[in-house]
This record gives sequence, structure tokens and C-alpha cells, in this order.
Amino acid sequence: MLVSKIPATLINSNIDTVAKKEVKVIDTMVKKTIEPQKIEDAELKLVTEDLNFNYLKAKSKIVWKTQQNQDTYTVDIRMKKDSLIWVNISQTGITGATGLFSKSKVQFYQKINGEYFNLTYDSVSVIMGFKVDYLILQSLIVGNQPYKKNNSRVIRENENIILKQQEGRINIDNMVGPNRKLKKLLVNDVPTSNKMTMDFEEFTMLNQVLFPFSSQINLDVKDKDNKSVNTLITIKYSKVELLDTPLEFPFKVPEKLLNPTRK
Repeated sequence: MLVSKIPATLINSNIDTVAKKEVKVIDTMVKKTIEPQKIEDAELKLVTEDLNFNYLKAKSKIVWKTQQNQDTYTVDIRMKKDSLIWVNISQTGITGATGLFSKSKVQFYQKINGEYFNLTYDSVSVIMGFKVDYLILQSLIVGNQPYKKNNSRVIRENENIILKQQEGRINIDNMVGPNRKLKKLLVNDVPTSNKMTMDFEEFTMLNQVLFPFSSQINLDVKDKDNKSVNTLITIKYSKVELLDTPLEFPFKVPEKLLNPTRK
């Protein structure tokens, strides 16, 4: 199943710190250097149009493809914005794993193998090979710009606007299309040079706001042996609901897994 494959293919070395470097932004379209521009929150709202909601409920199909194999999963998603993400992962109609993501930790119960994971985002970042946090995961699902309160450098590329940011150890390029929606997100982990690219497509009107009903995530990382590992994840939504009514987030783990020392 999905959760058992991630550590085996993407495990990486420990996280190192990297000194910050001053960079210049080169506008390749006009062949000139432009000075960094600070973008305030009010201005960011004019550049991007985020999906605004209280609760989200969705059904999706995910194709997880590596150099060795390809698997397809049905994933039910529930979310409380900026707070909690719940996923139920099944294959051929059988539930294989349930995950619960808060802003501080990740919990995963793999039912088939009877394994329970209770991880910090720092631990998940080591496993995945680059920094991962709740905001990145939320962006992956709904296509919102993950970091809003962050000074940005702005360049134009044809009809698109690129907001370049630095968030701790990662550099981020947010490509915003003419529809004011996030079109592409490039996350570059500076210490490891590992990269994650998200492409958002098939925008459809949902509650008077465009929602990306299809997306592709490309992971390009080095494993523990410093060999390149490429993973392509395709997400297609068949149903998305935006709700004001609170949702339940059922997550039950056998007591023996929560307290392994208890007989």
C-alpha cells in the first residue's frame, strides 16, 4: 500500500542547515535584472484568488507512479480549512489506510499491515527528502498559495505572474495565471536540491470560485544512496463540496498500537 512505499523509495539523509544567500531575480523575458519587490497582504489578494471555505469534502482518484511500478487509489478527503485534513485511502474497494493531518503532526493508520505512524512534520520532511508542512499539503489539495504572509519578489513571464519566496530551507515559485489562480508551484529544498512541482489544471467553477479538478505532483529527490528517485502523482477529483456544516473526522487506532507497551 501507499504508506509502506514512501519510506522505502524516498528516505533521505538528515536535514542540514544552509546559510541564506542574497539572490537577484532575472526576468528572462526582457533580459534585465529587476529589484526585489515586497508584496503586502492586500496586494497579494489582488494577484491570487484563493478558494475560500470552512469545510471541504471530496472524492478523488490518485495514480502513484514510480520508475518501478504504478498504483491507483481512491481517496476520500475531508478538510477544515487551516486546521485539519482527513484522508481515507482504498484500493479495489478495500480501505488500506487512514490519515489525519493537523498543523503540528501527521497520524497514519495502515489497516492492512496493522501499523500506526505518529510523526512530526520534521520527520515527514526527512522521509520525503524536502520540507513538508500543513500549508503545503493544503495547497496540494485545493490549489491555494501556501504562504501568504511572506515578502515576495515578482517577475512576469508572458501572461503569468511568478511570486518568488523563501520559507526557511525552501525556495518557492508561485506561478499565477491570468485567471488569478495558482497554476504551478515549484518547491526547491535548498540543502538537498530536491524538488517538488505541482501543476494545477481543469479549473471548474465551484461556489463562484475556480477549483482545479486535476493536478500533477512531480517529486524529484535523492534517496539515501544519493540516487535520483522520480515519483509522479496524478490527482483527479470526481466530486468536491464546500460546506459550512462541520464534518466528522473519524480516526480510530487499536489500543495496542497506541500503547504498544501495554499488554
